[in-house]
Amino acid sequence: MSTTTLAVLVPLLPFLGACAGLAAGRRAPGFVRPLAVLPTLAAFALAVLVAVRQGGGVGPDALNAATQLTPTGNELLPIDLAFHLDGFAVLVAVLVGLVATCVQLYSTGYLRDDPRYPSYAALVSLFTAAMLLVVYSDDLIVLLVGWEVMGICSYFLVGHYWETAAARSASLKAFLVTKLGDVPFLIGILALASEAGTFRISTITARLTSQLSDFELSHPTVIALLLLAGVAGKSAQFPLHSWLPDAMAGPTPVSALIHAATMVAAGVYVVARLLPVFTASAAALVVLAVMAALTMVGSALAALAQDDVKRVLAYSTIGQLGYLAGALAVGNRSAATFHLLSHGAFKALLFLAAGVLIAAAGTGSLTAMARTTGLRGRAPDAFWTMTIGLLALAAIPPFSGFFSKEAVLAAAEHAALDPVAGIPVAAGWIVLVAGLVTALLTAAYATRLWLLAWAGRSPAAQAVAPTELDVPDTPVTAGGAGPEARAQTHPGPAATAPMNAVLWLLAVPSLAFGLLYGWLADWFAGPSLAPTMTTSVLGTGLALIGALVTYAAWRQATAVGRTPDPTPALLGPLHQPARAGFHLDAAYDRMFVAPVRGGARLVNFLDREVVDAYVRGAATLPGWLGTLARRAQTGNAQTYLSVLLAGAVVLAVAVLAAGA
Repeated sequence: MSTTTLAVLVPLLPFLGACAGLAAGRRAPGFVRPLAVLPTLAAFALAVLVAVRQGGGVGPDALNAATQLTPTGNELLPIDLAFHLDGFAVLVAVLVGLVATCVQLYSTGYLRDDPRYPSYAALVSLFTAAMLLVVYSDDLIVLLVGWEVMGICSYFLVGHYWETAAARSASLKAFLVTKLGDVPFLIGILALASEAGTFRISTITARLTSQLSDFELSHPTVIALLLLAGVAGKSAQFPLHSWLPDAMAGPTPVSALIHAATMVAAGVYVVARLLPVFTASAAALVVLAVMAALTMVGSALAALAQDDVKRVLAYSTIGQLGYLAGALAVGNRSAATFHLLSHGAFKALLFLAAGVLIAAAGTGSLTAMARTTGLRGRAPDAFWTMTIGLLALAAIPPFSGFFSKEAVLAAAEHAALDPVAGIPVAAGWIVLVAGLVTALLTAAYATRLWLLAWAGRSPAAQAVAPTELDVPDTPVTAGGAGPEARAQTHPGPAATAPMNAVLWLLAVPSLAFGLLYGWLADWFAGPSLAPTMTTSVLGTGLALIGALVTYAAWRQATAVGRTPDPTPALLGPLHQPARAGFHLDAAYDRMFVAPVRGGARLVNFLDREVVDAYVRGAATLPGWLGTLARRAQTGNAQTYLSVLLAGAVVLAVAVLAAGA
C-alpha cells in the first residue's frame, strides 16, 4: 500500500469510526467502545507508519498528492483534496493519533457509567479526524473544513453535561468566540488565494521562498493579520483567549484532547504552515510577538491565582501556546513544532492525571485538596505521573519541557542579538523577555499546584480537628472530573487499569522526548535545537527561583494558620484581578456586548414605534376615509336634499362674496 493511501486512511478511519459509533450507539451498545478505540488506534499506527516511510525534511523532500474535488469557476482556483506530507506534518499527526488514542482508552473507564458515552466517543473520533485533516491538508479550503468541524465538535463536547448551566454557557461561549475569529480568517484565506492564484499551501509557500521566483504578496500585512485573528480564536491567544478556561466545564478527557493535540494546536500549526506569509510582513511578526508576550505573561499570572485545578491547567495551556506563537514570531518553525510536540505529551498527561486526582478528592478545588489527607494513597499513579508532568511544564532539566522551551528562548535570543533578514529585532526581544518572565511564573504555579494538591495537611493544620479537614468544603465545579456535573463532595471511583496505563504511557515522552532535540533538528532540516548556555542558565535559574519562592510562601502561609495558598503573598494586589482573569470578560461585555444589546433595543424600538407606525398609519388613513364615506351614504333622500341645498347656499354666498 502506498504512502499516499496510508495517509488518506489516517483521517478516514476515525471518521468512519464516528459514523459507525453514532449508528450503533443504541442498537448495539456492546460495539461502542471497540468502535471508539480501534479506529483511532489504527489511525495512530498508520500515522507512525507514514512518518517512518516519509521521513523528515521539508520542501522538495515532502510528499504531495492531490485530486480535484470541484471547480470554482476559475481555472486557476480549483478546490483539491490535496495532502502535503513533510517532517512537520507527519510528526504532528503522530502526536494527534497518540493523544486521541489515549483519550479514547481513558474515557472507557472515566465515562463508563455515562449514558451519553456513545455520542461522546463518536464526537471525539470526529474531532480527531478533523484535526488530522488539518494536519495533512495542502488545500486551504479543505483545511478550513477540518477547522470548522473541530469548532462544532468542541461545542458539543464542552457542552456534554448540558444539564448544567456552566456547560451550556461554556459551549456557547467557545463556539461564538472562535467564530468571531473565523470570519476574518476566511476573508484572509480568500485574499491570500486571490493574490497567489491558488489554494494550495505548498505552492504559495514555494513561490514566497523560492529565489527563482519574483512573486510577492501585494498586501502581506493585511492578509497576515486577518489570518492571525482566526489563529487567536482557535489557539486561545490574547485577546480571544477567554473561552478556554470556561471550556473546562466539559469532561476532563475532552480538555486533554482540546489542549494537547487538536483545536488549540491547530491555530499555531496553521501559522507554522503559512510562516512565509507572516515573514513577508515585519509588522505582522511584531503584532504576533506582542500577542504572544501578553498571552504568556497574563495567562501565567492568572494560572497562579486559580483555585480549580483544571482552570490552572487551562491558563497554562494558553501560556504555552504563547511560547509557540513567540517562536513563530521570530521565524523559527522548528522550535515551535518541537514545543508543540513536547507540550502535547505533558499537557495531555496533566489533564488526565487531574481527572484521576479530582475523582479521588471529590472536588476540583485546590483549597479543598490542601485540607484533605491521603490523596497520594488513593491515586498513587496520578501522583507520580502528575509530578513528572509538572516538572516538564516547569521546564526543569532533563524533562522534555526544558529542551523544547529552551529551543524557543534560544530562537528568541538569536533573533534579538543576531537577527536574520526579515525578522524584526523588536520581536526577538519581546519574546525573549516575556518568555523568561513566564518561565519564572510557570514554575511558581506548577509548584503551587503540586503543593496544594499533593502535600496534604499543612504543618499548622495538624492541630486542627480531623473532622474539619478530611471532608472538602468546596463542591466540585462543573469542570471537575468524571461525574463532575453531579457536584459530589466525597471521593469518586478509583481509576481503572486503562486509565493508569494511559498516564504512564504519556509519562514516557514527558520525561524523555526532549532528549531527541538533535534528531529533531535533522528531521526538520532546520536550525539546531540544542540548548544554549545563556538562555538555559537564565530559564532554569528563574524557574528554580519561582519554585523556591512559592515553596517559601506556602510554608509561611501554613505557619500562620491561614489557608495554605501562597498566591496572596506572591501576587499581592494582583491576586484578585488575576483570579478573575483580569476582568476581561467584564470589559468585553461593556465594550462590545452592552453596545450591541443597546443597539438591538434601539432597532427594536425604531421597528416597533416608527416603521410599524408608518405601516399602521398607511392602513388607518384609508380606513378613516372609508368610514366617513360610508356614514355619508345613509340612503335618506331628505338628508341628500338638505346637503345639496346647503351646498348650493354655500356656493352662492361664496360667489356673492367674491363679487363684492
